[in-house]
Amino acid sequence: MSDLGPLPTAKSLIQSLLLAADERAYPARQLVSACALFGLTENNVRVALVRLQSEGILAAEGRGHYRLGPAARGLAQEVSAWRQIESRIRPWDDGYVVVHCAGLGRSDRSALHKRQQALNLNGFAELDKGLYIRPDNLAGGIDDLRGRLYKLGLEEQALVFRAQQFGSHFPARIKNLWQQSVINQRYRSVQKRLDEWLARADQLPPDQAAREAFLLGRPAIRCVVYDPLLPAGMVDTDARQSCFESVRRFDSAGRALWWQFFQFGVEAPTHQAA
Repeated sequence: MSDLGPLPTAKSLIQSLLLAADERAYPARQLVSACALFGLTENNVRVALVRLQSEGILAAEGRGHYRLGPAARGLAQEVSAWRQIESRIRPWDDGYVVVHCAGLGRSDRSALHKRQQALNLNGFAELDKGLYIRPDNLAGGIDDLRGRLYKLGLEEQALVFRAQQFGSHFPARIKNLWQQSVINQRYRSVQKRLDEWLARADQLPPDQAAREAFLLGRPAIRCVVYDPLLPAGMVDTDARQSCFESVRRFDSAGRALWWQFFQFGVEAPTHQAA
């Protein structure tokens, strides 16, 4: 356990690096070098590569090169858009998007995981058992959001519809589903931690800087990717914007640090993760 957070496994580190690779293939030697930063052996890497390929998350390309496989491409497209995530937000008219999936099965763990991940990535909260809801304030409206959910793994048997007129006791209950005070505090704490680290990063050895950039950047980018993008009035949107700008600055610095670490003539990975 690092004081910057839990150390990655070879499997999670490789998946994170490939999610950040923008469809490019990674040479195995870079994956081995990256894993070595966290005390992971070449054997750890080989075992992880075999498992990721068997799950369809990774695909071999050429000799000793790897890229994301078909099972991870939908998630990769969702994650890769995080730098412009605010463009997804539109003014809110007090309506909600509702997903009803109470009648769907729960015995297939893989399907259940994909369903929950699709809902989490799009900011849904559970109002009642099997009934999920979010403000209808995302660009493209309900049709775009429905397609995004299905692409990410929500079963097409799930009902996705718009609702607005709830009973008088529901509005306050609905708005409290997202724990807005926790979200606002997270914006401020993430920004503070990243900005403080950037202020001292140039004093660190390259390998330490690259390692710490990953450990700090992975949860910060995850914070952006999984942000519910709630409308003004439900969260502090100024704090959100400041936080996201800090994450983008940190990501840019992290890319430069990994470039320095690898010393290869290809673009180095960032510390992005899902």
